[in-house]
Amino acid sequence: MSETREPAARAHVEAKAKELDAADELAAKRAEFVLDDTVYLDGNSLGALPVHVQARVADVIDRQWGSLRIRSWEESGWWTAPERIGDRIAPLIGAAHGQVVVSDSTSVNVFKALVAAVRVIRDGGGAGAAARDEIVVDATTFPTDGYIAGSAARLTGCRIVPADPADVPGLLGPRTAVVLLNHADYRAGRLHDLPGLTAAVHAAGALVVWDLCHTAGALPVGLDEHGVDLAVGCTYKYLNGGPGSPAFLYVRRDLQDRFDSPLPGWNSHVEPFGMRPGYEPAADVTRGRVGTPDILSLLALDAALDVWEGVSMTAVRAKSLALTDFFLECVEAYVPAGRVESITPVAHAERGSQVALRCPDAEGVMKRLVKQGVVGDFRPPDLLRFGFTPLYLTFADAERAARVLARTLAAAPTGG
Repeated sequence: MSETREPAARAHVEAKAKELDAADELAAKRAEFVLDDTVYLDGNSLGALPVHVQARVADVIDRQWGSLRIRSWEESGWWTAPERIGDRIAPLIGAAHGQVVVSDSTSVNVFKALVAAVRVIRDGGGAGAAARDEIVVDATTFPTDGYIAGSAARLTGCRIVPADPADVPGLLGPRTAVVLLNHADYRAGRLHDLPGLTAAVHAAGALVVWDLCHTAGALPVGLDEHGVDLAVGCTYKYLNGGPGSPAFLYVRRDLQDRFDSPLPGWNSHVEPFGMRPGYEPAADVTRGRVGTPDILSLLALDAALDVWEGVSMTAVRAKSLALTDFFLECVEAYVPAGRVESITPVAHAERGSQVALRCPDAEGVMKRLVKQGVVGDFRPPDLLRFGFTPLYLTFADAERAARVLARTLAAAPTGG
C-alpha cells in the first residue's frame, strides 16, 4: 500500500470497526474474561480464562477437597460430573442430553470411538459385515488423529485409507467400516461438509466419527440433526476450559447399548463399586468413561462453561464470520499485495473460525507479532494462523492485528 493511501484506508477500517463493535450483541461477554492489552488470536489453541474460574477452583480445593475430602464424590457431585458437564456441552454441539460424557483426552476418545465403531459394524451382522476392514481417515487431520487411527486399525485388523475429505464419498464401499473426519482443518480453517459427508458414509453402510476440536464453541454443529454416530472434541480451545482440560465424547443414543469400548475401566461398569472380576458396561453414555475423573480440571471446565449461559450459537457463528471477513478486509487494506496469501476459504459455508495466511518467514514474523502484542501462532512451513473467538474478541482487535502485521512485514526483508 502506498503511503498516500494508508491514512485514508486506516480511517475507513477504524470507523467500520467502531460501527461493528457498537452493533455487537455479544460485546458484553468480553467482560467475563481475563484479558489485557494483547490482541489474543490464539483461542483456537487455548481459550482465555473466564473471570470467575479462579474462585470456583479455589472452592474445589479449599472446601470440597480440603474440608469435605472424600465426601465430595457424593456431596459435591464429583462422581456424576462427567455426565453433568457433558450435558452442558451438548447444546453447544447440537446434542440432546444423555449423549455426551466429559473424560480423558481427545486422543483417548478418538481411540475409543474408532474401535467401538468397528465393533458396532461387525457385531451388527448383516451381509458383508465381517468384510468391513477399512478405516478411512482424513489425510489433512491433526497428526495425532492419524496416529491413533493407525493403532485402532492394528487392533481391529483393519487397514487405513487416507483421503482428502472432499474425496471421501468416492472411496466408500462395502469394505468401509468407519470414517474419521475433522469438522474443520486445523491449518487452513476450512470447514468440511458434516451433513453431506455423514449422509454419504451412512449410505455406504459405515459409521462416522467427527473430530470437533476446531468447531465446538465456534459455530453450530448439529450432531443430532444430521445423525452423526460418534464425535469427540477438546474443551480448551473455544470452550475455554483451561490447559489440558478433559475432552468430550458424543455417542448417539441408539448406539449406546452397542458401544463396546476398548478401554473398559471401572468407571464405566454398571456397578463400579461392586468390584466384580467380570466387566459389565453401564447402559448409557457412561460407557464412555474409563478411570477416575480429573476433578480439578473437570470442575474448572464446569465453571468456564458458565460464560455460555444465554448465548446463541447462531449469534456466535454470525460474529465469527463477521470478524474473519473484517480481518481479511483489513489485511487487504494494510498489507502490500503479494506479501501474504490467505488459504482460508472465502465462502462462509467452507470457513471455520480462523484465518491462515501463507507468508515467507512465517515463524519469524509471528515471533515479532507476539512481541508487539498480537498473539497468533505459526504452523510449518509458512503459515500465520489467527483464531477468532467471538465471545471476547472485538472488531477493533481485528483491525489492530492487521495493522501491526502490515507494519511488521514492512520492517522485514521481502524474502524473509
